[in-house]
Amino acid sequence: MTAQRIQSMIMKKKTVSKKDTVSKEKFASDTSARGAAGWVRALVILFAGLTVAHLGVTLFLISELGTDTFTVFIQGLSRVFGLTVGTVHVIVLCILMAVMLLTTKGYVKPGTVVCAFCGGPIIDLFTWLLQGYINGGSPMPLRIISMLAGCVILSAGMSIVINSNAGTGPNDLVAVILSDKIEAVQFRWVRVGCDLFFVVLGFILGGTVGAGTIAAVFLTGPLVQFFLPKTRVPIRLILKE
Repeated sequence: MTAQRIQSMIMKKKTVSKKDTVSKEKFASDTSARGAAGWVRALVILFAGLTVAHLGVTLFLISELGTDTFTVFIQGLSRVFGLTVGTVHVIVLCILMAVMLLTTKGYVKPGTVVCAFCGGPIIDLFTWLLQGYINGGSPMPLRIISMLAGCVILSAGMSIVINSNAGTGPNDLVAVILSDKIEAVQFRWVRVGCDLFFVVLGFILGGTVGAGTIAAVFLTGPLVQFFLPKTRVPIRLILKE
């Protein structure tokens, strides 16, 4: 075997190993060494991403072409137990946080609480600002554009939240944790699977499914994975980590 061929095989092996390492990069991270200033920066970034994400959620909802995937599940539960959607939403998020805190390590962080309790008010604010311009009575092309733009903006915001390493919403953590556990499957497909689960179960329980819901199932996961590397570098520079 020639030296050139041996060198070629070594380089190929290194390339494969590098790809394997990248593909197995996990979302869980140790933030125990992060100081107070670092946490302030991380939480500011998280809140900025949360605001962007919920602008997307608002654009999606006011198009009135279907609710987001998790809300379908919440609607179904609210009808089964006879409670308001808001009440069920808070209960489910608290249960998810408790289960994840007890069964996983490195996922539930201060930002998880921020995401759980600040998302609703942000959506209410954007709805108040935008519902006079986009609503169920708007022309259909405008509603479709609003729905699709909402999916894109939501996904970009989620990537910022995830890359802040300060925590993310309990419902979004389901896909994040499963993606880390199921190493052979890319995040986009794990997210699609989770969204399908919420939609199917929510629909069976009585939740409302629309064209926008189906679009969200198949767009959100791939779009989040697309934006993750785009937002990671500038966020790491700001965090100095």
